[in-house]
Amino acid sequence: MSETPNFSRITRARTLRAALLGAVAMAGVGGFAWQAYTPALAQMPTLTVPGIAAAPGSFAPIVERVRGAVVSVKVKTVEAADNEDEQAGPGGPGGSFPQMRPGDPLERFFRRFGGENAPLGRQQPPHARRGQALGSGFIISEDGYVVTNNHVVENATEVSITLDDGRIVAAEVVGADKRTDLALLKIKDKGPYAYVSFARDMPRVGDWVIAVGNPFGLGGTVTAGIVSARGRDIGAGPYDDFLQIDASVNRGNSGGPTFNLNGDVVGVNTAIFSPSGGSVGIGFAIPTEVARDVIDALRNKGSVARGWIGVQIQPVTREIADSLGAKDAKGALVNDLPSGSPAGSAGLKSGDIITAVNGERIEAPRDLARKIASFGPDKQVDLTYLRDGREQQARVRLGTLPADTQQRASLGGTAPSERNALAGLGLMLAPSREGVVVAEVEPDGAAAQMGLKQGDVILEAGGQKVERPGDVSAALATAKKDGRRALLLRVKSGNTTRFVALAAAG
Repeated sequence: MSETPNFSRITRARTLRAALLGAVAMAGVGGFAWQAYTPALAQMPTLTVPGIAAAPGSFAPIVERVRGAVVSVKVKTVEAADNEDEQAGPGGPGGSFPQMRPGDPLERFFRRFGGENAPLGRQQPPHARRGQALGSGFIISEDGYVVTNNHVVENATEVSITLDDGRIVAAEVVGADKRTDLALLKIKDKGPYAYVSFARDMPRVGDWVIAVGNPFGLGGTVTAGIVSARGRDIGAGPYDDFLQIDASVNRGNSGGPTFNLNGDVVGVNTAIFSPSGGSVGIGFAIPTEVARDVIDALRNKGSVARGWIGVQIQPVTREIADSLGAKDAKGALVNDLPSGSPAGSAGLKSGDIITAVNGERIEAPRDLARKIASFGPDKQVDLTYLRDGREQQARVRLGTLPADTQQRASLGGTAPSERNALAGLGLMLAPSREGVVVAEVEPDGAAAQMGLKQGDVILEAGGQKVERPGDVSAALATAKKDGRRALLLRVKSGNTTRFVALAAAG
């Protein structure tokens, strides 16, 4: 299964701001005030609620039990530069982040907090780039297996682990999974090592958690807070299901553990939301229900094999549901599927809405992505889908997810060239029972200026009937090739039909 990128992608920048110093100073003042008022607070009556666990008087016993298993990870990296990188640097087409001026508004969104190889916008020489990364990790076995983030050890040429007692030991990468941003390391020296275990049960929103890690190289740092939310989708990948925590985490906490009050790992810290560059109390951790299976696969096979049905999917908007005769705007809409794909061989078509897998309801595309991936290749699953408003069933034998398949939810086209052509016009399309429906329009885009609006149905492009978004992209490419300045569309809006000339040149 493949999901295409969201119309509005969240750009991640990784910069360090001096504002952190102010945050540290404020934390010190807060600690002093708490000490001063502790005797008075101790005399106040305690409120107890049946079935609700009170906060511990101190987290120290838990920390003493787990901190020996938390490590700092230092990585030396080499990243080969291809021709695009040589010409454009990190801000160009082949770079890992966009070219930005200091203070650009995009800097303030999601920030990975692993190591940095280069500041924003700096041109790179046309040779391999060398750097280093700092992160965190935790030992999960007596013989020294260590969990961390993929983005901490990506492109690693040398990995070293600093243990809680200060010893530095060499490690190797056993395997990594980019889609969930998890990696497994193995300490080369023989143990035994202190280790921790994954929690059996997931925490509830409001439960206490403790984060231990190596923020800014300050190893052994402990912070506490609560689980603020579950099931967060931050646009990082197709399997986003993050825990949101308010325990302070910062750059360098990547790959470190979040513990419950039993000292079991409930999450692997991965990302923060930060306008300032430091913690503002919004951190994200990969839940152990996701991490456990991935780490087991990496340990046993060195890689993760996922099931695949070979469809490109997108969310179902209210307009799309109406155009396809669906009662609810739920499920995963099949945008396109190649011939010979598992789903195509089972009879599914573009425009079908997948609503359940083995009887379990699908609310959104990421639900389908997770469920299919969890079965693994060669398994048979029963898909429930809607076609022309009628529910149907299909049994599908899953294939193996290709390593280079891009899996992200979208409201748009199919192949990258098609997506780029339509996105350049500020236009996102989806299959419909007749033609293709306009799923989204950028207010300032060329399509909006020509009068297209959400819910319109494109019946013809360049005089040819269209059945899928790619038909419009193909017609646009033909018009450009033939030197025409515009592509004529026949569009249905409500009960009226009109022609719209869409700019083709440029």
